[in-house]
Amino acid sequence: MYKSFSMELAGRTLTVDIGRVAAQANGAAFMHYGDTTVLSTATSSDKPRDGIDFFPLSVEYEEKMYAVGKIPGGFNKREGKASEHAILTSRVIDRPMRPLFPKDYRNDVTLNNMVMSVDPSCPPEVTAMLGSAIATCISDIPFDGPCAMSQVGLIDGEFVFNPGYEQDKLSDLHLTVASTREKVIMIEAGANEIPEEKMIEAIYKAHELNQEIIRFIDKIVAECGKEKHTYESCAVPEELFDAIRKIVPPEEMEEAVFTDVKQVREENIRAITEKLEEAFADKEEWLAVLGEAVYQYQKKTVRKMILKDHKRPDGRAINQIRPLAAEVDIIPRVHGSAMFTRGQTQICTVTTLAPLSDAQRLDGLDETTTSKRYMHHYNFPSYSVGETKPSRGPGRREIGHGALAERALLPVLPSEEEFPYAIRTVSETFESNGSTSQASICASTMSLMAAGVPIKKQVAGISTGLVTGDSDDDYIVLTDIQGLEDFFGDMDFKVAGTHEGITAIQMDIKIHGLTRPIVEEAIARTKEAREYILNEIMTPCIAEPRKEVSKYAPKIIQMQIDPQKIGDVVGQRGKTINAIIEQTGVQIDIEDDGSVSICGTDKEMMDKAKELITIIVTDFEAGQILKGTVVSIKEFGAFIEFAPGKEGMVHISKICKDRINRVEDVLTLGDKVTVVCLGKDKMGRISFSMKDVGKAIGKNDKEKVQKQD
Repeated sequence: MYKSFSMELAGRTLTVDIGRVAAQANGAAFMHYGDTTVLSTATSSDKPRDGIDFFPLSVEYEEKMYAVGKIPGGFNKREGKASEHAILTSRVIDRPMRPLFPKDYRNDVTLNNMVMSVDPSCPPEVTAMLGSAIATCISDIPFDGPCAMSQVGLIDGEFVFNPGYEQDKLSDLHLTVASTREKVIMIEAGANEIPEEKMIEAIYKAHELNQEIIRFIDKIVAECGKEKHTYESCAVPEELFDAIRKIVPPEEMEEAVFTDVKQVREENIRAITEKLEEAFADKEEWLAVLGEAVYQYQKKTVRKMILKDHKRPDGRAINQIRPLAAEVDIIPRVHGSAMFTRGQTQICTVTTLAPLSDAQRLDGLDETTTSKRYMHHYNFPSYSVGETKPSRGPGRREIGHGALAERALLPVLPSEEEFPYAIRTVSETFESNGSTSQASICASTMSLMAAGVPIKKQVAGISTGLVTGDSDDDYIVLTDIQGLEDFFGDMDFKVAGTHEGITAIQMDIKIHGLTRPIVEEAIARTKEAREYILNEIMTPCIAEPRKEVSKYAPKIIQMQIDPQKIGDVVGQRGKTINAIIEQTGVQIDIEDDGSVSICGTDKEMMDKAKELITIIVTDFEAGQILKGTVVSIKEFGAFIEFAPGKEGMVHISKICKDRINRVEDVLTLGDKVTVVCLGKDKMGRISFSMKDVGKAIGKNDKEKVQKQD
């Protein structure tokens, strides 16, 4: 049965149609926010997938180009692989919803969001996030919802909820918050150095709005919700745990996992697993889930020791950071490089500078943003965790970590006017044992400074973790979590920023939300740790950006010309500009407003290119002195090319003071000559004189002297 529900959300109408389309999905919500339209569906398989020890959830956010009235570019005129923005949106939907499914559920679940129309004032990302939650809540798929999600901006000191594209460009804050009825379950933010107190206020303003949405979802579920289906539990049998404890007592497991060397711990667990495999050789049903059982045993051991005894696996105090190290210039000939090490996490970031024409072009649903000049790419090779597998290119995790670091550094980058370069930083993970994304922010800051990029401030990042007990006030917040504490803990709360405030947040959890005291303590801990990293590690390594870019980096000269003269510089079919590039070896980029960027490594050639462009766009006056090349000889005179595509004529009578009968008696093709401009002849051509150069120079010198007097 078709039903429609509506509510006012941040000043615009949100309408949800149930039963109108996609009836064969387990759950479907046809979402309308203003004129933004998204179809959200939730489907699950009938049976669990065999041989896996994780919940197989897939979240898709499909950007249809017809939604903004465009045909996809390229040869294949249909949508291809998901854009980076679509991948990041999928991750933001996935992260808060995944913990709300049963931990022992192994049926495949797909949440699909198809963007069919975009109203620039009503973000499709928010519409899709809410659509996924509604479709799952009304379906028969087991899910401990509802949950809701909102975005918050900050314009002129005022909070704006679910800002449209134009508002988002003006905002100092780009915050997404997901909530259940009582708690916050996901935070994602980019910010222009927002103070911690203001960020917490924004988070809980969004949490309040989410409660209105949850009440709206409750109404929909009450009228349209299906009964949740039963499923085959994949939980580890309790009798297996009892048998394991008899063979491997808790004290033995504690000794195995409590070490600060990851490889030693893994070897200890490998030995325990082999001992258990030998003991259960005749129990096939136990062997099938033994790996998960050992994992759960480790998890219970680590959590108990942290929560009850305040003892961390590597012996650190609860608020202690692992040993830190920083250095720059570790890679020769690149434009900038730096390495940041925190315990067994090690990142090397390399910076590359290029002309603005190398900025990344964006083809998506947001028509207000068509390119970006700063690109941060993060790589996570298998050797960084001691594994072997072929590289298949960046996955969603790598793309997400790169975007987080990019977001953290954007607020401190110089403007195009201050620094007319496209900038790419690549963070290579040399070694990983927790929070590589935050290490990449530290390494990237130092790499940019080493490359001579005049960033306004240093940015550092750190992550906190969490272990919770049976009640809301029974918890421990851990500073600088390593891999084991991330795997077995309840939270990975990453915060990056400067001394003045926060520039990025990403919070992932495995439980059903965080109380406000936990959020506040986590943010306070990250600030304390961030200050330490900035003051004690990064500043002593490199205190300020270098005054000049590397000798291996391209140099850029900017100049402004009359936009109406662009055609003269480009020439017919690019002939003129290509000739300048061929002569000088530089790269030239011209914008529609007449701004010209000349990029190269040879200063002399760059100056020559600038001089040639200046000559081309200058309206010549009598008395102007130029240098050129003889390119054509006629009976009546010679043609002199003084800039690519620009020629003037010296009449035979203007070549020498003495009369000559043939031009060839004085000039040959290719001669370099100095001429003075006489203006234009009757045919509109520029006319030169060679014989009057001395007189013109003398006149110019005399005028200079008179001006000085």
